[in-house]
Amino acid sequence: MRRAGSVTVGAVVVLALALLFNPSPRTVYGLAGEAARGQLRSEYVRVGSVIRRIPTLSAGFQYSARETLQRNATTPATPIVLPTETTLGCANRTSDGDVRVNQDCTLRRQTDGEVAVNPTNVENLIAGQNDSSIGWNHCGFDYSLDGGQTWGSGTPPFFQRGNHPTGGHTIDGGTGTLHTYDAASDPSVAFDSRGNAYFSCVLFDINDPANGILVARSPAAAEGSFYNAVPSYSGSGKDAATNVVVEDDTVNATADEPKLAADSFVSSPYRDHVYITWTEFIAGPLCTQGGTCSSPVYFARSTNGGQMWSAPTEISGNSRKLCFNGNLFDSRRKPHDCDLDEGSQPEVLPNGDIVVVFNNSNTAGSNVNNQILAVVSRNGGTTWSRPVLVGVDVVKGQPQCDLSDGNGPEECIPGPFIRSDDDPRAAINATTGAIYAVWNDYGAGRYGIRISESTNNGATWAESVKTVDSGSVDSYMPSIGVSAANNRLFVGYYSSARVPGENKHTGLFKSGSGGAATEMTKYYLATAASILGPWSATAVSPSFEPPNGAQAGYNGDYTGMAVSGTTAYPIWSDTRNTFVSGGLALTDEDVFTR
Repeated sequence: MRRAGSVTVGAVVVLALALLFNPSPRTVYGLAGEAARGQLRSEYVRVGSVIRRIPTLSAGFQYSARETLQRNATTPATPIVLPTETTLGCANRTSDGDVRVNQDCTLRRQTDGEVAVNPTNVENLIAGQNDSSIGWNHCGFDYSLDGGQTWGSGTPPFFQRGNHPTGGHTIDGGTGTLHTYDAASDPSVAFDSRGNAYFSCVLFDINDPANGILVARSPAAAEGSFYNAVPSYSGSGKDAATNVVVEDDTVNATADEPKLAADSFVSSPYRDHVYITWTEFIAGPLCTQGGTCSSPVYFARSTNGGQMWSAPTEISGNSRKLCFNGNLFDSRRKPHDCDLDEGSQPEVLPNGDIVVVFNNSNTAGSNVNNQILAVVSRNGGTTWSRPVLVGVDVVKGQPQCDLSDGNGPEECIPGPFIRSDDDPRAAINATTGAIYAVWNDYGAGRYGIRISESTNNGATWAESVKTVDSGSVDSYMPSIGVSAANNRLFVGYYSSARVPGENKHTGLFKSGSGGAATEMTKYYLATAASILGPWSATAVSPSFEPPNGAQAGYNGDYTGMAVSGTTAYPIWSDTRNTFVSGGLALTDEDVFTR
């Protein structure tokens, strides 16, 4: 039941379980290599009479790995579109009142936008995105010096780093490959109180299990136009761990979806501390039934401007009330560990408290739905509360697609035929300290945007009975920002028309069948004075077509939002730019803001 209040989840005794679809251990390639080769299939578990999907790598990670392998192949996976007079100089790339953030002219994909505003200079914005402009997927950064009207772009200095797991900065270790990473994904950005900018993403190989998370700093005077180099591994000295959050070189540990936050409050006792959270996929011999043992949320902090980081710490916690089957695949874990997680995001409150929201699927045996949880630290990340319920994530009835990437059935939006997930995004009101979380779920018998609020520093939450969006469309991938000047909420999201019989469809949607991959999409910005609305929504993008070619099935995992004063800066990717050459049409994916 949904209301403006707490939600109670009852306990159910689990009598039997069986892993379905992929009980095999990890291959020598690791998760990234499996994704690149189409060997990483969704895993499902039967608990009693309920079948539940186990969290897996983000779409950004998987498509980055696949694209990297394809670009290395002798024959390109997708025909190359040649330039024409309409593509020279990036002609016609900006339209409909929006500003294109990425500045390449390659006709290659950019997705997963993140954005932040400098608290010392509101004209200075930074952004990040998944970026394929150099031939395979890396992370790209962007910066604006005029309030988002014009942008510059670059590639972070991550790709001279040689994989070398070091003590205190690893989950499972390994000898290290000592060579540079193949690809990267899932960018994140933040500013501290002095205007220093931070950029992070996850890096990995496709022919061995090497992976890690790096963070670079842009000094305040640079305004995000460049980031200080991350040292390559050069021995056992300080450089071996500088700017390194975590690194591994075994099939047993793979990092995914890092998210940054910086304490930008001058009066905070932890001013300018920088925090990062991520999902760590634990696999290998620890697993009692093969596949993935668990996927808990991890945390690390830096107290010296992102140079050195604390040891990775698992923070998703344990709850007898909320989480069940915590030792589902690893008998050494506690039964009620909340360890099947994805999509974490940290937020810092004005008093220095840290709140982390994430999606969890350790719900009771008879409950087919997931849940959004939060954990809180009152001491700068030293200790953490037990998880509390933010809201229910209804997954029952969600459409499943065959996206033809070897991944098996996946949650999807049938109209544009893209993968989706229900990961939460969060934002705070810097004046009142209220914190908000948004996510999409299927509780309305369609994809809709849910919102929840905490007014006591994350201790308890109230989920709105109403969705942010309205109508009969599918709405998904929300972002959120809050104006501390007038206390208004801003929520961005995609909306696409639903396909005929979407709720009654049995089996998997496939491209071109049942209306899949035929519906147009728009990106909306909605605003309201409270989580109960009323919400006023405006389309901030033109209608755009489903991704095609090498981009088919993917338009990122998330969108972003920053708010300064009473101005919101949503950021998203879309395919409005279509090019035709030699009879071949390609819808390019670019990142936009307004």
